[in-house]
Amino acid sequence: MGDFNLALVIVAIVVCVLVFIFNVYLLVNYQHPDDVNQAYFPKFVVVLGLSVAAISILMLPADVANRQACRHAIYNGACNLTLPMKDLWLAVYIVDAILVFFVIPFAMFYYEGDQDKSVWKRMRSALLWVIMTVIVCALVLGILYGLVGKVDFTVRHLSSSTTPFPTSFEFSRNQQCIGSGVRQCSAYTASASSETTWTMRTTFPEYVVALATIVGSVLFTIFGGVGIACLPLGLIFSFIRRPKAVITRSQYIKEATELGKKARELKKAADALHQEERSGNKGRKWRKNVKAVEKELLLLEEDVKALEEMYPQGEQAETAWAMTVLGYLAKLVLGVLGLIVSVAWVAHIVIYLLINPPLSPFLNEVFIKLDDVWGLLGTVAFAFFCFYLLLAVIAGAMMLGLKLVFITIHPMKWGATLMNSFLFNVGLILLCSISVIQFCATAFAYYAQATAAQEIFGHTLQSLRGIKYLYKYNVFQIGFIILAGLTFVYYAAFGWRRKKPSGRFQLSS
Repeated sequence: MGDFNLALVIVAIVVCVLVFIFNVYLLVNYQHPDDVNQAYFPKFVVVLGLSVAAISILMLPADVANRQACRHAIYNGACNLTLPMKDLWLAVYIVDAILVFFVIPFAMFYYEGDQDKSVWKRMRSALLWVIMTVIVCALVLGILYGLVGKVDFTVRHLSSSTTPFPTSFEFSRNQQCIGSGVRQCSAYTASASSETTWTMRTTFPEYVVALATIVGSVLFTIFGGVGIACLPLGLIFSFIRRPKAVITRSQYIKEATELGKKARELKKAADALHQEERSGNKGRKWRKNVKAVEKELLLLEEDVKALEEMYPQGEQAETAWAMTVLGYLAKLVLGVLGLIVSVAWVAHIVIYLLINPPLSPFLNEVFIKLDDVWGLLGTVAFAFFCFYLLLAVIAGAMMLGLKLVFITIHPMKWGATLMNSFLFNVGLILLCSISVIQFCATAFAYYAQATAAQEIFGHTLQSLRGIKYLYKYNVFQIGFIILAGLTFVYYAAFGWRRKKPSGRFQLSS
């Protein structure tokens, strides 16, 4: 037992260090050249946020491993657990909520502030926005916690008469209780009127986690439902729409000329919007036009990249074309593997969550059997399925950002990601990571049984007054499946088509 506890602590420390190092590596390689050697506070927030999100997802496998220390105990309280998982869960998610609702907004307001203002003015402006957010959130949380911050557990009151203690015990399928002629115990014979509701007030930290989970669940259902389909299908159809051969020089000059015209139009539109910003004219139409310019700029960058792929230049042109072909083959392989994982997720949700009683534990049994093969294999597979949901959320946000005007896009690009895009995606990942953990704790309840996560995200959250019906009727799971199906139909109908030029770019007047 002692060796197991020591190994678990060592693994937990090593994993935390590796997660931090990996997130620093991502920041260094994804950051925009304009942010090199500056914007240190937003960078610190990005690394901290990504680390919290990754560690929170890895905590569920750690929670399962933590329970292994008591696998020989008659009941959970009969031994001392290695890690105080319930306290750790609450601490991590309180930090998560503080980062999402306070620290990240402050960093974004500060980073996007007017560069002509001094540092202190930008900090003061950002702090005012955050203080207003704190006041609003505190009022909402306080009022809701005071009014409906309770959990309602359905319990059954049982009672029975006394009977002499027998000298021998003879139990069988037909004789399940003590006493001759008694074939059913009180739990079976109790009337429906014996059911009652046991109400108790939940703790404030658990209530904060619950409300953050609801907000994250809405975003996770929308973005995750779309992303679970568009993530693999986007890679597969990218291979289908790939350039089949190198174009001629005349074709390259023609396409480059058209892209140059569009680039000049976008620059003219951006200059006009910047002039409006300086004059203080930042209304609803201005924000709409800014989003339109951002999306057109992203599409223009994709067109430039595609043109460079179709006409590689320089001394290593043949090598560049070979790498392009290999890149699209890699997208096909990753897309097929991702499609298998997505189908497995959707099948598991239907088989284990939506059908009552479940047809099969499905992925739960897969993880358990992998653990039997090698101790950490099931844990690694479990963590991969959870991280895949986060990737699906980012992919869904990107797709809807390109299709819907009211959603702002923040693309992540290697060596060209500004800090505001970093902060937005980290906030989205943090907010959805709570819901991903709750979703995984429910979907893999058989694998993660008797864990602290189940106590928080299972019994308490699903019994919380005013919220429990969303989980009782599987609202989020059904919405997830519907959006995944609609996205699959969309890609099947339109995904194979080549993108047509968007024509002359115009802003709304």
